[in-house]
Amino acid sequence: MTPPHKASLALASDRPALTLVPRGELICPADDIFDSNSVMAQLSEAFKKTSENAARRNETVRILRDAQKAGRQAIADAFAKRPFDARPLTRSYTYLTDGLVCTAMQVASLDLHPLATPTQGEKIAVLAVGGYGRGEMAPASDVDLLFLTPYKITAWAESVIESMLYILWDLRLKVGHSSRTIKDCLRLGGDDFTIRTAMLEQRYLAGDETLAGDLTKRLREDLFKGTERAFIEAKLQERDERHIKQGQRYMVEPNVKEGKGGLRDLQSLYWIAKYIYGVQDVAELVPLGLFTPDEFATFVQAEDFLWAVRSHLHLVTGRATEQLTFDLQVEVADRMGYEDRAGRRGVEVFMQRYFREATKVGELTRIFLTKLEASHMKGAALLERILRRRPRVKPGFRVVHGRLNVADPDQFLVDKLNMLRLFEEGLRTGMLIHPDAMRLVTANLHLIDEDMRENKEAQRIFLDLMLKHGNPERALRRMNELGVLSAFLPEFEHIVAMMQFNMYHSYTVDEHTIQCIVNLAQIERGELVESLPLASSILKEGINRKVLYVALLLHDIAKGRPEDHSILGAQIARKVAPRLGLNKKDAETVEWLVRYHLLMSDMAQKRDISDPRTVRDFAKAVKTVKRLDLLTVLTVCDIRGVGPDTWNNWKATLLRALHAETKRALETGMEDLNRANRGAGAKKALRAKLAEWSKGDLKTETARHYDPYWQGLHLSTHVEFAEMLRDLDRNGDSGGMEIRLHPDEDRDATRACFAMGDHPGIFARIAGALALVGANVVDARSYTTKDGYVTDAFWIQDAEGRPFESSRLPRLTQMIHKTLKGEVVARDALKTRDKIKKRERAFNVPTHIIFDNDGSEIYTIIEVDTRDRPGLLYDLARTLAAANVYVANAVIATYGEQVVDTFYVKDMFGLKYHSEGKQRTLEAKLRKAITEGAKRAAS
Repeated sequence: MTPPHKASLALASDRPALTLVPRGELICPADDIFDSNSVMAQLSEAFKKTSENAARRNETVRILRDAQKAGRQAIADAFAKRPFDARPLTRSYTYLTDGLVCTAMQVASLDLHPLATPTQGEKIAVLAVGGYGRGEMAPASDVDLLFLTPYKITAWAESVIESMLYILWDLRLKVGHSSRTIKDCLRLGGDDFTIRTAMLEQRYLAGDETLAGDLTKRLREDLFKGTERAFIEAKLQERDERHIKQGQRYMVEPNVKEGKGGLRDLQSLYWIAKYIYGVQDVAELVPLGLFTPDEFATFVQAEDFLWAVRSHLHLVTGRATEQLTFDLQVEVADRMGYEDRAGRRGVEVFMQRYFREATKVGELTRIFLTKLEASHMKGAALLERILRRRPRVKPGFRVVHGRLNVADPDQFLVDKLNMLRLFEEGLRTGMLIHPDAMRLVTANLHLIDEDMRENKEAQRIFLDLMLKHGNPERALRRMNELGVLSAFLPEFEHIVAMMQFNMYHSYTVDEHTIQCIVNLAQIERGELVESLPLASSILKEGINRKVLYVALLLHDIAKGRPEDHSILGAQIARKVAPRLGLNKKDAETVEWLVRYHLLMSDMAQKRDISDPRTVRDFAKAVKTVKRLDLLTVLTVCDIRGVGPDTWNNWKATLLRALHAETKRALETGMEDLNRANRGAGAKKALRAKLAEWSKGDLKTETARHYDPYWQGLHLSTHVEFAEMLRDLDRNGDSGGMEIRLHPDEDRDATRACFAMGDHPGIFARIAGALALVGANVVDARSYTTKDGYVTDAFWIQDAEGRPFESSRLPRLTQMIHKTLKGEVVARDALKTRDKIKKRERAFNVPTHIIFDNDGSEIYTIIEVDTRDRPGLLYDLARTLAAANVYVANAVIATYGEQVVDTFYVKDMFGLKYHSEGKQRTLEAKLRKAITEGAKRAAS
């Protein structure tokens, strides 16, 4: 195809006017977005000066680029002042794009490739399809075009399309395009539901309007009609696949477009409505009886909010970003005017609104699809209908399309307890609740009042929902989404859809609560015996289930307030537990569990549980084995409910050890915990394990260590160090060094053991070497021997929180050797590696440093709670070494971007840090190291 080289000059008076019609209210005056008269006048003026096609095309691009830039700026400025006005915004981008596309078409067909007498086949219509066809455009949306011709494409049409596309591409528009006849559209749409959906939303832009009208008619009559059921099924399958890929609605970095409860769910609903009923607007679903006026208002509010969020995302990043990552959440919240409130950041308030809107989208979709199902239900095969047993339901209920519905709405509302009985019947029969019944409940939440909350039968039903049917999460999640849970338990309302702005929690607070209850129900059903043997055995032996379920339901009820949520939560539990029908003793236990629900987790993860004082203090706090068992199960469920990857063998091992030691102390007395008892047992076990060793070697090994060594390490580690020290003795090299790395599968970590001659700063140098190889330290023990050696054991994980693969261990060992020998200087090498990722910079993690002289008999405990980064432990250990602080143990607990590094230390004389002056000096040095390291990591 060779396009004509020259075209006849078009005079200003010859140029037809370009008429653009806004599809509704725009965010600013239409001429500020695209002034078609000005553009036409500029084109006419420019075309007077040249008849060369290339020059004319360049002038067109120049003029349109200026118009595009001015229009986009006008829209962005107006949106900054009205940050929630998404509808006018999307129409404005559509209006601007219409102006650009229609101008490009006019120039290509009239100026660059004019036809004096077009034949019947030389017609072309330009149609917008997809989101652009619908008239919904975000700042970085694609421009999807269909070039429609009556027959096989002609050379003239090909030239027009090519010239037009080059103009649009030069404007940096992301154009998706296809050239088809009506016959092509019907054939391709018949085979592919994605193409069919795009054409469902086609909208005429320019060219031959009759041709476009013919397509609309043929699509309705020859493609859409009679295929409604297949279209619905295809769209629902797409939705299910999308949700599996994107994850749950409450994931804390949601995809605004494709995620559960996102824009694509609303669009799917509109596509189905348009396909079946031919509606042009969702408002038309109200007279059709598919939505009530209130539900339509909810739809509009959710859609407006989601479009506003998506548009801000595009404007912040300058591209089609759909995922609301942590760093972008802060920027979008700021642009939309959300501010910090007492106890909560503005970004958390913003995300709570986001998740609430996403939940509403889910409700609307459910209501709409069930209505459709009723009218487009396939007749089941006769044999299947005969054989299928209809579930028997209690009086007042009926089964509609396999779902539980209310028999008589008026009668149902006479007894307000039916609002809870509906969910009980759903669990009893295993049926899903019909959306008509859900609608009835949602519209009458006011019936759940103080009288009902105090009603003993209501309390029984509510507790039975958790205790009786084996799958409480189904009822609780549906009750939460419909507002019933907050109505019956008003204290719960505050945490509905509440997001905690950190990387540790994968769910909103209400969803986390339900996930905890999911875990408890799974343990009760015997599904987690292998992975949770201790919790499973506790439940099997018998435990107060009512107390446990209520405590889990209430454990985070006070999140998001300025006060400590454990203390305030306990005060709330004191009022709520009796209101749920618990007796005085059970209510007190629930209050205690809520108050101390973090105690076991903190003790296990932030303290050295091999130190007798840790177990003694914990045993004094729990007082009885019953409470210990309850707290253990609650802690396991709480950690597992945080996110899919939070629980691991390391945490399981720590909790099992703490439970076993504490139970023994409570049953046999605290004196069992003393160091001498433990040390004697450990030495005896080592002698048995090394039975082939000579008596002299065994005597040397058992005599060279101080008491803390024997109680702080497992037998396998004692064996490892015994062999390493014997090798060092035999080599006789004063500068010798033994390093052994082995996977410790029981703890989901790699154990790194180091033995060498003792000298100051070794602990810090090892920490630096491990940081350099990308190892995250989760636990560390350092012991000196009486004969001048140091034995350091570190448990490390890779970046994914797993043990290092065995194939990597030789290279890691080699790199650590080099660093410890001084061939690589950790301090210099870490400068380029100790960085905080961009998406993690939005988090505020204040630094807290605590000195505790009561938690251990012989050490001062320094707890450093701050922002995590790769070189942090090295910086802290180096600072302590420079201040002549001896580090015996380090316990590291990581919570997303936050880390708590706990050091068990003595001064250079082997004494605790009792002096407040020394504590303040040391704290200042540690804070300085943290601040300087954070600056380096952020640079």
